Amino acid sequence: MGFIKAFAGALGGTLADQWKDFIVPPPGLEPTAALFPAVRQGQDAGRGANTQGSEHIITNGSRIVVPEGYALMTFQDGELTGLVSDPGGYVFTSDDQNSRSVFADDGFLSATVKTSWERFKFGGRPGSQQLAFYVNLKEIPNNRFGTQSEIYWDDAYLRAQVGAITRGSYSLRIVDPVLLVKNFVPLTYLSYDAKVFDFGDFDNDAASQLFNELVGSLAAAFSHYTNDPSKGNRIARIQGDAVGFAQSLSHAVEESYRWTSDRGLTIVKVALQAIEYDADTRKLLSDVKKADALGGARGNSFMQQAAARGFQAAGENGAGGGSDMAFLGMGMNATGAAMGGLQQPAGQVPPQQAPPQASAEPAEEDAMAKLTRFKAMLDAGLITQEDYDAAKKKALGL
Repeated sequence: MGFIKAFAGALGGTLADQWKDFIVPPPGLEPTAALFPAVRQGQDAGRGANTQGSEHIITNGSRIVVPEGYALMTFQDGELTGLVSDPGGYVFTSDDQNSRSVFADDGFLSATVKTSWERFKFGGRPGSQQLAFYVNLKEIPNNRFGTQSEIYWDDAYLRAQVGAITRGSYSLRIVDPVLLVKNFVPLTYLSYDAKVFDFGDFDNDAASQLFNELVGSLAAAFSHYTNDPSKGNRIARIQGDAVGFAQSLSHAVEESYRWTSDRGLTIVKVALQAIEYDADTRKLLSDVKKADALGGARGNSFMQQAAARGFQAAGENGAGGGSDMAFLGMGMNATGAAMGGLQQPAGQVPPQQAPPQASAEPAEEDAMAKLTRFKAMLDAGLITQEDYDAAKKKALGL
C-alpha cells in the first residue's frame, strides 16, 4: 500500500510540474531589501492552472522576469548555478530530471515516467532542490547609524583632539552578489523558506554586524576626512559633503573590515543628521570662528575702519596739539601691531612689537608764533628790518 501511495504521489507531482512557471519578484518589498526569494505566479486574474507543482522545482521552459536594477541568482542543492544581471525576460533550462517537461519538448517518457521513478525513490518528493533569488543592485538607502557616546579623532585644522556624538544614515550598493552570498549572507536567507534579507532589519544578525562595524569606523573616517588636505581640513564641511565623507567612511570600513573585497558591498553616500560636539570642542570652535571673523581681508578692513574712526575722533577733539598727536601715533602703532598679529598663521604667537619711539624733533611752531617772536626781536633792536622781512617771508612761505 505504501508503494502504491508513493507512486501515486510521485506521478501526481510529476504531472503538476509539467506546467511551465512564471517567476517574478515578490510584492511589497522595503527599499532596504537586499536579497529575497523569487515567487511563482500561479494564477493571474483567476486564470492559470499551475497551483499544485512542487515548490522548489523550476520547470524547463519557465519564464523568469529580471527587473531593471536587480540580478537573479539560481541555486541547485545549495550550489550557485546561475547569475543574470541584465534586465529582461529569460527562459529557464536545466539538465536535471526534475525540471523536464513535456511542454518544453523534453519528450513524454523522459519528462514523466523517468521523473516519477526518480521521485518514487524519495517517497514521492523531488530528489533535488532548485531555488531562485533576486539581488538588489540599486543604491540601497536609509541605513541608519548613531553613536551612544563621544567618538574622538585628531583634527588637523584645529590641531587638537575633537570629540562628538553623531547620527545619520548612509546608502550602500551591492557590487558583487557572488561575494555577498558566498561570504556573508547566512544560510537561513538562502533556504527554501528564506525570509527577506533586509539591511534595515535589526533582527538580522548580519545587518546588525554591519551596523556595529560602521559605527566602529566613524572615528577613523572623521580623522581621514579632516586630515585630507584636498578637502580643506575643515570639519564644518562634513555635513554638506555627502559623497566626500562617504569616500572617507568607505575607506575606513574597507581598511578595517573589507566590505568591498570580501563582501561585495560599498558605501555610496552618507548624510550626517547631527554632530553634537563635547564642551571642549565647542569652545575651541567658538575661538576659531572669532579668529576667522578677524582674519584675512575682513580683519584688515575692520582695522582700517577703526583707524579712520580714530582720526575723526582726534579731529573733533581739536587735534594739532602735541599730546593729541602723540595719542594718535600710539593708536596707529597699536593698530599695526594688532593687524600684524592677525596675519600670523593659526597657532603661532606674533613677535613682540617694539615700543613706539618718541620723536627726536620738537613739534614745529606755527607761523603766527614765529612772527610774534621775530617782531619782538625787531622792536628790541636785536634784528634789522631786512632780517624781519626775510623771516616773515620764510614763515609765510612767500
